[in-house]
Amino acid sequence: MSVAWANRGMTSTAQIWREIERCSFAVVSHVTPDGAPRSSGVSYAAEGGRLYSIVAGDGWKARHLALDGRVAVTVPVHRGGILALLMPIPPATISFHGTATVRTDGHVPPKLESLLRNVKHGASAIIEIEPSGRFLTYGIGVPLLKMRDAAAARGVAPIGQRSLPA
Repeated sequence: MSVAWANRGMTSTAQIWREIERCSFAVVSHVTPDGAPRSSGVSYAAEGGRLYSIVAGDGWKARHLALDGRVAVTVPVHRGGILALLMPIPPATISFHGTATVRTDGHVPPKLESLLRNVKHGASAIIEIEPSGRFLTYGIGVPLLKMRDAAAARGVAPIGQRSLPA
């Protein structure tokens, strides 16, 4: 990774995790069993350094992710407030690679229980995504107007370990 790409010192790992925990929507990308790229949006809850999403247990997301588990995730972070009404402002983003595990053991993290209310009754699975490597960010930790300067808006930070509260 070149130094020119990274906006070093502006975005901390803790700040990125706070943004991830504040948001609830991400785009998860993976490769299907026949090698085709696929991505889809998911509602999620973050807890203990992982993202959790509820999907249909017999759906293609659960089937495909159970086979390989390698994913790329992008979390769009809304920015702009009242200024977004006056000019188009793209969302900031947090992207990372990770490993997805399809869980059918019935364990539901407490933050995910609110998502269960929106799920139709029937077989469901929980996708647990553990980030790895580095976060790549755009527009996180920089003033809104700096997002127009790509070099100033990009950042990189280690994933770091988030542990569950004692």
